[in-house]
Amino acid sequence: MIYPLLFEPNLHEVVWGGHRLRPYKGLPPSSDPIGESWEVSAVPSSPSVIRNGEWQGLDLISVIRAHPEAILGHKVSQTYHGQLPLLVKFIDARDDLSIQVHPNDEMAQRLHGKMGKSEMWYIIQAEEGAHLYAGFKASITPDEYQRRIADGTITEVLADHPVKAGDVFYLPAGRVHAICGGILLAEVQQSSDVTYRIYDYGRPGIDGKPRELHTDLAAQALDFHVEANYRTEYVDPANRAVQVIDTPYFDVRVMEVSRPFHRDLRKYDSFVISMCLEGACTLRMRSTGDEVLLQSAHSVLIPAAIADYDILPLSGTTRLLDAFIDNHPDPFALFTRFLHISS
Repeated sequence: MIYPLLFEPNLHEVVWGGHRLRPYKGLPPSSDPIGESWEVSAVPSSPSVIRNGEWQGLDLISVIRAHPEAILGHKVSQTYHGQLPLLVKFIDARDDLSIQVHPNDEMAQRLHGKMGKSEMWYIIQAEEGAHLYAGFKASITPDEYQRRIADGTITEVLADHPVKAGDVFYLPAGRVHAICGGILLAEVQQSSDVTYRIYDYGRPGIDGKPRELHTDLAAQALDFHVEANYRTEYVDPANRAVQVIDTPYFDVRVMEVSRPFHRDLRKYDSFVISMCLEGACTLRMRSTGDEVLLQSAHSVLIPAAIADYDILPLSGTTRLLDAFIDNHPDPFALFTRFLHISS
């Protein structure tokens, strides 16, 4: 019964949303401001619905509940109590998102009974002059934070980053951030819908009412530490899987595939979510022979039990982004970390 899972569209209207996601996904265009496509979600407020195979029409939460270890992996199922720990999205920002921050696991669990929210962004398209905010550019105090929220100057102390296609940013819980207009990106995050809005430019929501701000909660969640570089550097992913992010919450690889490519990820004891950023390919499971067509702007969840497969690009180059949980640490990395701690 275990097979790779495809999903029905799960689109979200938001005040800052654009009009690229529906055409990107091969859907008829509309005038609705679609800001987010929740590609693979087990968040109760908006779970993914399976569109292929025996479980067609069922929501992902119920299917994982029935087959937690086969889908999630033994270790992941144990660690996360049978719940999918990741949520992946495509995001289209026509306008700037609110300045915001997310709580860590401890705070989110204590106040909301949910996971914290660390996330990463992979820029797919960026208009000329597009930029985003990630982190503070200089140290500020909590008092200055409160003052700048009050007088609307908070963006003056944020690190402002020009962006282009292929750029990657990691946003650990506590890091202030905002996607700005003209950006289409892929997001991998912990499975949580907890966001604290700090500043929203005084604009109303889709319903015409002011959107709620969470200034005090954000003050508790914020990490005021300043980093020298907020952008994640990585190497060219041509015909190999390149690790772009390795965090306690997820591992992300990017690859450009122009010929058949074998992926055996069973050693990680984890599901794999593969997002097709460009092109199209067939995924063929080696143990079962099952095949799925993965088209541009669509995503698939490959259960841990069958995470040994071939990628067969259909024409030209296919660009994929994979997200999973790394339960197979590199012994050399552990040794290096030990030396760093000891020094």
